[in-house]
Amino acid sequence: MTAISILDLVRVTENTDARVALDNARDLAAYAEKWGYRRFWVAEHHNMPGIASAATSVVIGHIAAGSKTIRVGAGGIMLPNHAPLIIAEQFGTLARLFPGRIDLGLGRAPGTDPLTVRALRRQPAAADTFPQDVVELQSYFAPAQAGQRIQAVPAAGTNVPLWILGSSTYGAYLAAELGLPYAFASHFAPEQLLSALEIYRSHFKPSQQLDRPYAMVGVNVVAAETDREAKRLATTQQMSFANLARGARQLSQPPIDDIETYWSPREKAQATSMLARSVVGSPETVRAGLKALIDETAADELMIVSDIYDHALRLRSFEIIADTQNADARRQLCPET
Repeated sequence: MTAISILDLVRVTENTDARVALDNARDLAAYAEKWGYRRFWVAEHHNMPGIASAATSVVIGHIAAGSKTIRVGAGGIMLPNHAPLIIAEQFGTLARLFPGRIDLGLGRAPGTDPLTVRALRRQPAAADTFPQDVVELQSYFAPAQAGQRIQAVPAAGTNVPLWILGSSTYGAYLAAELGLPYAFASHFAPEQLLSALEIYRSHFKPSQQLDRPYAMVGVNVVAAETDREAKRLATTQQMSFANLARGARQLSQPPIDDIETYWSPREKAQATSMLARSVVGSPETVRAGLKALIDETAADELMIVSDIYDHALRLRSFEIIADTQNADARRQLCPET
């Protein structure tokens, strides 16, 4: 059975503020664990007024404190923005506060624009040492050794599980080499999904953390009672991607009736390409779309984004998604039903 999880963008909308966005994320996580989702991740983005998860480890603590069993983590931390020691201290602290519930996904992109990269004091060549930084970070979570001069307190011995995130084949090779689980960002960069998964699985080397490949696939899903309503709700995300093409960083916008009135042909082409793996529709449409994706990719887990403006409708979308997947799981266990 393919597990389902949530990547939450912690969206600030035109009628909310950052505090409401953070509390909505916490509220969604509490519902998600009741609906059977395995994980709830947030991501590091900087200088984006519409996303409130820049201080990612702090946000994870807020969300984890409002839930009981669901795993909470980063999808991801952009490691070249930070010293591995600092990230180990932060996530080791989270692991002590919420034992057995913290994940740490790692990416090598800056997660922002070039000007903000300078403000972060990120060195231009920081991404070149990403593999070594991952190994260094991993060592800080291992039990402390006698005579060890540098320890990440209180991270030592927590063994926080690491994930490699990717939107190209680079991460697939690295995850395979290090024997780590791999999450592909097909919710915004779907082009190399299948080739990256093939590379990861064919080159995988077992490790202390993982004995066989484990692949997560990102997917945008907007679910509603009808296909028509879901397509309307999906215009919020379509406008966000059109805004990216314009170089505009705006708050999340309410859905509109006709997306063609909003974007130019160039913006439509770019957004459509980035959102090509989206599943939008009624419960039956969503069930069929996710089944097709699972059949095509053999994903061990789906990381689902449901970028909907209204919080209540977003909750309903995730509830529908969970219902469709739970029903499929029951059918697999009891085919006669």
